[in-house]
Amino acid sequence: MTQHKRRASAQQVIRKRAVVAAAFVGTVALGTGVGVWASSGGGGGTQDGGARQSSSGRVADTGGAATPSASPTPSRSYPLSRAPRTIPAVRSHTAARGPGWKPQKADRVVVSDGELADEGRLIAGELGIAYAGEKDDVRAGDVRLALGGGGGNQESYTMTVRDGRVDISGPGEAGVFYGTRTLKQEIHGGGTAPEGVVRDEPAKPVRGFMLDIARKPFSESWIEDRIRELGDLKFNELGLHFSDDQAFRIQSSSHPEIVSPDHLSKAQVKRIVALADSRHITVVPEIDSPGHLGAVLAAHPDLQLRNASGIATKGAIDISKPASAKIVDDLLNEYSGLFTGNQWHLGGDEYQALTVKDPQASYPQLAAAARQKYGAGGTVADLATGWLNDRAATVRAHGKTMRAWNDGFYRGTSVQPAKDLQVAYWTGKEIGARQPVDYLSTGRKVLNYNDEFLYYVLGQPQTFVYPTGQRIYEQWNPRVLRGTTAVPASYDGQILGGSFAVWCDFPNAQSEAQVAAGVRMPLRATVQKLWDPGQPTLTWTDFKALADRLG
Repeated sequence: MTQHKRRASAQQVIRKRAVVAAAFVGTVALGTGVGVWASSGGGGGTQDGGARQSSSGRVADTGGAATPSASPTPSRSYPLSRAPRTIPAVRSHTAARGPGWKPQKADRVVVSDGELADEGRLIAGELGIAYAGEKDDVRAGDVRLALGGGGGNQESYTMTVRDGRVDISGPGEAGVFYGTRTLKQEIHGGGTAPEGVVRDEPAKPVRGFMLDIARKPFSESWIEDRIRELGDLKFNELGLHFSDDQAFRIQSSSHPEIVSPDHLSKAQVKRIVALADSRHITVVPEIDSPGHLGAVLAAHPDLQLRNASGIATKGAIDISKPASAKIVDDLLNEYSGLFTGNQWHLGGDEYQALTVKDPQASYPQLAAAARQKYGAGGTVADLATGWLNDRAATVRAHGKTMRAWNDGFYRGTSVQPAKDLQVAYWTGKEIGARQPVDYLSTGRKVLNYNDEFLYYVLGQPQTFVYPTGQRIYEQWNPRVLRGTTAVPASYDGQILGGSFAVWCDFPNAQSEAQVAAGVRMPLRATVQKLWDPGQPTLTWTDFKALADRLG
């Protein structure tokens, strides 16, 4: 062999080794967060050489035969694609080779099912391309939305970027919508949707944001901006706490006398609910009782709870009076049609009659009513539990699933809270406080509102400090219900999810704009942990940089 041929042969070996090495440099573990793919560039293409990294950390060979390249230059080779960088992170991505997809003026969004028209129009407008409606033909550049496939999780979806097209499918409309949110973030964050297949679904079915509009009136436009933000982040609940001691903030036809001057009209609420519905967000109303009813009682002082000395008890309604139950039921019935979702928050917390040393002695009228209703051993706590059960019956008749604050579930009562009441666990500081396991061990479903991580309380009263996204991202997960300690993993299935909450104890402490800025990163950290509770792969610094890039 001549020297020239030996050099050429050596160069061929080097090139072959480089190709083989490139084929094996597939992925670095997605783990439980955003993955970092070893190759550079946002492209990806065919299934050639692809490897899939799941959230379990196992790499699976995709196995399929190579498909023709969608590249305008057939001989061009592409590195394996990188996993999408999104918030929350996708759970699984199958890498591939190819140019990926980026919107061009001639591209279109089409749907295979008419039910997806709203999702199709929305993503088309966001990407600046045409919405073409229901179509059966296949064109280069298409983004196609379809129902079908997947398992039983209606929020799951599959997104395939291949041959210059994007296909997003899922068993339910919500999942397809979330697929469009992933696509939107990919394009806005990097310009190109990477080649390959995303398979994604949330770990928790409840991903919420709760807003106290009773103490601080928020404008319709501000609330709608938050809904758009929540939808892009794959949240699916917006809680509205609109009745409290300070104000009652929604127009009422059954009791107009209780409504505060600065309030939302029913037409405004309908628009809010409709926008939320278009983003697959359930609006969860809360009329708290039997405490926190000061605004109602200001118009009905005869229903105010008074102790044995005749002193009024702040915010507390007298649950021994039939008229008290009637006015609250009037409101629950009235608003059940306005809020069309299937969830309702009954409140139940901080009833001041039960924060004194001897409720029976301090409130003899409540003790007498308890004995009359439940026998000689009836207590004020029994009466309060019965009140909650009766309000649950009112709401249940409208087909709603109900929750109540954990301090509305009293220990040692002969009357037990309704079995279908979910526990909104927020504190362990109440009198007679119980550990979260006390609720879980009875089989109750629990929602995480942990006040040490998820409470943004304006003015930072008592021991509250504004929560940071970093602390949530690095230290919290849905099993951390109280303090910083997680409940045993065996209870994970009973924890439905959680909610980040804004409370407005000092309403003027921050403006609307300051609240929006203050909750921006905490919301992103919260949804990351609700979508995938495991330890994220990205550092907090990288996660924050990603959030800044995505906008």
